[in-house]
Amino acid sequence: MFRYIVRRLLQGVLTFFGATFIVYSLMFAGGGDPIQALAGEKPVSAQQRAALTEQFHLNEGFFTRYLYFLRDFFTGNLQTSNRQDIFDQVGRALQLTGKIALIAIVFTVVVGVSAGIVAALRRGGVFDTSTLILTLVVIGIPSIVLAPLAQFLFGIQWKIFPVIYTPDKPFTSLILPGLVLGALSLATAMRLTRASFFDNLRADYVRTATSKGLTRFRVVGVHVLRNSLIPIITFLGVELGNLMGGAIVTEGVFNIPGIGGKLYRAIQLDDGPTVITFVSMLVVIYILANLIVDVLYAVLDPRIRYE
Repeated sequence: MFRYIVRRLLQGVLTFFGATFIVYSLMFAGGGDPIQALAGEKPVSAQQRAALTEQFHLNEGFFTRYLYFLRDFFTGNLQTSNRQDIFDQVGRALQLTGKIALIAIVFTVVVGVSAGIVAALRRGGVFDTSTLILTLVVIGIPSIVLAPLAQFLFGIQWKIFPVIYTPDKPFTSLILPGLVLGALSLATAMRLTRASFFDNLRADYVRTATSKGLTRFRVVGVHVLRNSLIPIITFLGVELGNLMGGAIVTEGVFNIPGIGGKLYRAIQLDDGPTVITFVSMLVVIYILANLIVDVLYAVLDPRIRYE
């Protein structure tokens, strides 16, 4: 297991360098004036142009600039064009988006997985049919529609949650965005859980365990559940990274200064250092999430061994 983890970490390092190099190339290797892009729409004086050239090493070659970026990234010394610390912005945005993603994941696991198990145990019943229709409707509604609809119903009409994010209510004002962000994940997780659980209910080991006298609760709650969780863990591991990076619409509707909103604004302003730093952090999150999923495989299924 230790050798496997080390090997996966080495693969993750290669993935990190490859992804950051591609994003860096897209931001800085193309045509146009990089100094004007860093300064935004403001006119750039000769003094400002010289300062930006020195700050971002624009008088160096492309690969040299990329190496400077890696050095500044690993030493935490990255700055925006107006000399603000990028990692301060990343830290604040990551905290907010992390809280939203945590609410979404908990909502998905508790409600989606539980409902999927019940639907599989009562296949063809009223609950199974109604949940399948409901999840199909939720999957068919894009976030750009679902977020304002939830904001209107739960924030304005019924006044259950705050309409937008406010620092005075740092937790309660994040519940509704987290539920909206996790709605699509919940629908997919429920359908995946239902399919996986039902397939395992028909497996030979279930009939063997039942014929040996094991109780229904032990067969379903231990053996079937454990084997059914493998595809669900895979989905949740990948979905965690998607939730961290795909919250642009939700954060925009609820006025949350998280990763999605910051990244979208940086792309609009052509703020290359900020975009690359945010994307690099998301790459690290993806790599760690997939590593945790692979380790959980061996925990859930003793037949899986990494040698």
